[in-house]
Amino acid sequence: MPGTVLLLAASPVGKSRLVDAASVLPVLAAVPPAVLSGTDTANVVELADPLEPQAVLTRLRAVAATPGPLTVFIAGQLALDRRQHLPHLALARTTPATVRYTALPWQWIREEFRLRSPGSTTLLVDLHADAEAWGWLRTHALDSGRNNAVFGRIAPPPSRRTVAVPAYMKTIATILRSGWRPPVEQLHQQAFGRLGPDAYGDVVLTVPPAPVAVPGGFAPRPPYRPERPRPQTPDGGPAGAGQAPQAPAVVPSQPQDPHVQITAAVQAGRHQDADALALAHEQAAARAHGVASEQALHWSEVRADLAMFARDSARSCRIWLTVAETRLTAGQSPDAPTVEKAVDRAHHQWGQVRDKTQAQELGSLLAQLRARVPGRRPGALENVQKQLRELQATPF
Repeated sequence: MPGTVLLLAASPVGKSRLVDAASVLPVLAAVPPAVLSGTDTANVVELADPLEPQAVLTRLRAVAATPGPLTVFIAGQLALDRRQHLPHLALARTTPATVRYTALPWQWIREEFRLRSPGSTTLLVDLHADAEAWGWLRTHALDSGRNNAVFGRIAPPPSRRTVAVPAYMKTIATILRSGWRPPVEQLHQQAFGRLGPDAYGDVVLTVPPAPVAVPGGFAPRPPYRPERPRPQTPDGGPAGAGQAPQAPAVVPSQPQDPHVQITAAVQAGRHQDADALALAHEQAAARAHGVASEQALHWSEVRADLAMFARDSARSCRIWLTVAETRLTAGQSPDAPTVEKAVDRAHHQWGQVRDKTQAQELGSLLAQLRARVPGRRPGALENVQKQLRELQATPF
């Protein structure tokens, strides 16, 4: 059965752009459609820097209705809307203030593919998150649907005044240009093996294919109509006509989520205020639950990300190293995901440190940790040792 391929590359125009997503399309377009799909023949649909969410939704519906295998390549930028704090794929006209109206809600991707046969849909994703979305990923997973295979990465925001490239997707395309497509899990592993140290701090997406359903076609489905939240009927309006008047309910006030306050401070450029608030919560959690408690370590990790947002890579690296050491001292296994994540994030931030003295100091600590926590990607320790040798050979 012929396959279908959707190539979607989207990122904002202007100052809001974090990644040049469309730069990967010429490389993907050079790959034969059958190799992109992994089928004998395939149809390819391409969307380059689309302007309107509804236009993208129309294409999603069209490819979702095809009966054969569907492979979706998505390169772009992840952002949150300011009202509901939900993830969106930023489009050409998206700005931080207009995400809700100009970006593509990620849930539309999930909803459009949800009734496809299990095992028939594969998503390969290369995203760069903005600062708010990166913080959101700390406590949320990017839900792309339980029936879909999802592989890829979400990278943190690039350095200031830097536009990143979709390196993971370009590596995928380069591998496929050989004319042979390995199984998707192997393709994903090969791509990450070639990315090097810059990808150590990424969120890695690995959702293997679901079992293939018994043949029989797709279930008929009603059209999915994404809607904005509807305004509530005011008290005393038509919905309440004929009813006895009621005293207004007394709603107890809820304490404000400190994460919201911290996000607001970061967006306003008040990085020291944000760190001070997170530090206060970290110290309070340590007193109440212990320094190795998840409550305290959560705030330590928040502070590590805040340092990254403030472009203080050395401080971010140091905090991640401390988090990893604390978890290991508390008895967590070197291959525990939380330990590996901390060391990977420290490794990524260390690669951004430009001060040679700090880089040597932090690199020595990282090398000691890497000997205990090698991580999932081969060559991490060797990478640290090689860079340390280069630092030592470089004069001040």
